[in-house]
Amino acid sequence: MLPSLTLVLGGAASGKSTYAEGLAMRAAPSRLYLATAQTWDEEMRQKVARHRARRQQGWATIEAPLQLGAALLQAPADGVVLLDCATMWLSNHLLAGHDIETETAQLLADLAACPCPVVVVSNELGLSVVPENALARQFRQAQGELNQRLAAQAGLVAFVAAGLPLAMKGALP
Repeated sequence: MLPSLTLVLGGAASGKSTYAEGLAMRAAPSRLYLATAQTWDEEMRQKVARHRARRQQGWATIEAPLQLGAALLQAPADGVVLLDCATMWLSNHLLAGHDIETETAQLLADLAACPCPVVVVSNELGLSVVPENALARQFRQAQGELNQRLAAQAGLVAFVAAGLPLAMKGALP
């Protein structure tokens, strides 16, 4: 049984999405995948296609690059939601010039109101070098703050490296 909110953190290509998908698959037969990526180029289209191919039957998918609230509130109480990923959601808002504090507060409220467990995938960016440009530094700071707030609200936080999960908060199922 998953807590109402699970946060799965990791670096790029760490296996965090695959791990999160496995958690969701074991949690409920009714699964909702909230996709936040926008496919602006061929590389991203291929990445999204790989993610879709990896998921088997039993998944409903909603593409929600910015607004997640309505989808979260419509999730079935006996299901599970996989939000992949908070990093893309944040970058979409940052690039759109939205107020990050307002959007983050709304996301946290929407997650708390969801009628079923939610697994959120997010990137841990704090282990890398300090970016050289202001926008990248602003993004890194906002991502770190978002991860901290998600982790504070989550009952389970897992860090994934090389495909291996490590419990940071709570116990791995």
